Amino acid sequence: MTTATRYDVVVIGAGIVGSAIARELAGHQLSVALLEARDDVGDGTSKANTAILHTGFDAKPGTLESALVSRGYHLLSEYATHTGIPIEHTGAILVAWDQEQLDALPSLIDKAEANGYHRCQLIDAEAVYTQLPQLGPGALGGMTVPDESIICTWTVNLALATDAVNRGVTLLTSHRIDRVDAGGDATTLHTSRGPVTARWVVNAAGLGADLIDAMFGYCRFTVTPRRGELIVYDKLARALIDKIVLPVPTSRGKGVLVSPTIYGNVMLGPTSEDLQDRTDTATSEAGFEFLLDKGRKLMPKLLEEEVTATYSGLRAAIDHNDYLIETDAAQRYLLVGGIRSTGLTSGMAVAEYVRDQLAAAGLALVPRTDLPAPPRMPNIGEAFPRPYQRSDMIADDPAYGRIVCFCERVTEGEVRDACRSVVPPAALDGLRRRTRVMNGRCQAFFCGAEVQALLEREVGAPQPVSAAPAAAVTSQEAHR
Repeated sequence: MTTATRYDVVVIGAGIVGSAIARELAGHQLSVALLEARDDVGDGTSKANTAILHTGFDAKPGTLESALVSRGYHLLSEYATHTGIPIEHTGAILVAWDQEQLDALPSLIDKAEANGYHRCQLIDAEAVYTQLPQLGPGALGGMTVPDESIICTWTVNLALATDAVNRGVTLLTSHRIDRVDAGGDATTLHTSRGPVTARWVVNAAGLGADLIDAMFGYCRFTVTPRRGELIVYDKLARALIDKIVLPVPTSRGKGVLVSPTIYGNVMLGPTSEDLQDRTDTATSEAGFEFLLDKGRKLMPKLLEEEVTATYSGLRAAIDHNDYLIETDAAQRYLLVGGIRSTGLTSGMAVAEYVRDQLAAAGLALVPRTDLPAPPRMPNIGEAFPRPYQRSDMIADDPAYGRIVCFCERVTEGEVRDACRSVVPPAALDGLRRRTRVMNGRCQAFFCGAEVQALLEREVGAPQPVSAAPAAAVTSQEAHR
C-alpha cells in the first residue's frame, strides 16, 4: 500500500458516509486517503444508533435526503447480499396512541407515496394487537411499513472501510486535523500525525464537519450534538416482539421506538437531547426515567426483562432542513454535512452523489476495470449461523469451537480473525464492534481478561479492561 502523503482526494471522517465515499472514489483511477481523528473506523456517530435500515417513507418529499435515503436503501440491501452484512426484514408498525396521531396517519401514507414507497397500509387497533400482542393498552390504530429492517451498523461501516482499503485507499487513523492551508493546486491538511496533501478534499467529518468547514473559510451551518440514549434488554425479551414499533414522528426526530436487534436483544429508545459538548456520550438518570416511562406505555412486559446494557450516541443535527452537500470548485473542496442518523441507510447513495458532484466540478473520473470483489464479512447476527454453531468451520479450525465470551457465544477464532483482518481493531471497543465479544450480560466481567490477552497476543498493544462500562447498568438500577 502506498505511503505517500499527497493524494488526488482526501476524505475526512471514517464513519459510514466517509467510508462509503472513499470506497466509491477508489472505484476510479484516483489515489484516495481516508482520514479519521479517532484510532478506528466507525468510532463516532456511526457506532451508536438505532440500527434500522429505513425505506425513507417519512422523509420530507422533494429533499435531497428523501432521494438519497430511498436510493441508499436499495444500494445497501444489495451490498449486504454480497458482503454478508446481517439484515433482518422485520417490517415496522407505526402506532397511533391518541386521536391527533391517528388523524396524522393518512398524511404519512401520502408522504410515503410521494417518496416513491407504495407499501404502507393503515390498520385498525385490532390488527395492531394481532401483530403486536404484547403492546401496551390504548393503541387506536397504526400504519404498516413492511420493508423497514434491522441491520448491523458496525458491520456496515467495517465492510465499506475494508472494501475501500482493498481498493487501494490509504486509511489514516489518529489523524486529527488542526488547520488547513488551501490554495493553488493542492490543499494541505495539518494533522496530529503530520501534513497530508490533496488535490481535492471531501469533508464528511460528522459532528466536526462545521469545524472543518470553518477552516476552509465558511460559516454556513452549526452542528448541534443531539444525544440519544437507549436501553438494551436481554435476549430472553426477544420473544415479546418481532417487528419494529415506531411512534408517529415529530419535528425533533422519529421519537421513542421498541425494536428487536440483529444480535437477538430488544432495544428501547432513543431520547433526544441537544448538547454543547461534542464528546458527551454519557447516559443519564433523567434519560433512563424518560425511556422507562415510555416503555411502560409501549410494552409493559418489556420492563420485566433484564437489562443487558445502556448506551448513548450523538447525532449531528444542523440548522438546515436537509442534507448539506455543496462543492467549492475554486478550493477543490466538497462539504457533506447534516447527514444525521439516516446516513446509515443513505451512505452509499451519498457516495454516488458526491462522485457526481466532483465530476461536475472537474475531477476526472476514469472507472477502474480491476476492482477486487467485495469483502465477505464475519456474521455477528443471531438470525444466521455463527461459527460456534458450524461443525464444518470447527472441523477445519478448532479455534471456532473454543468460546471465549459465553454471553455472546464469541469464539477464539473470531477474535483472532478480527485482529488479523484488513482493518483490525485498535482497542477493545473496536474488537467489540467486530465480534460482539464482551457485549453481553456480564459486560466483560468473566471474559475480559482472556479477551485482553488474546488482543495483546495478536495486536501487541495492552488494553485496559473494566468489568462494566460506565454506560452499563443492572436491571435493578434501571427499574428503580
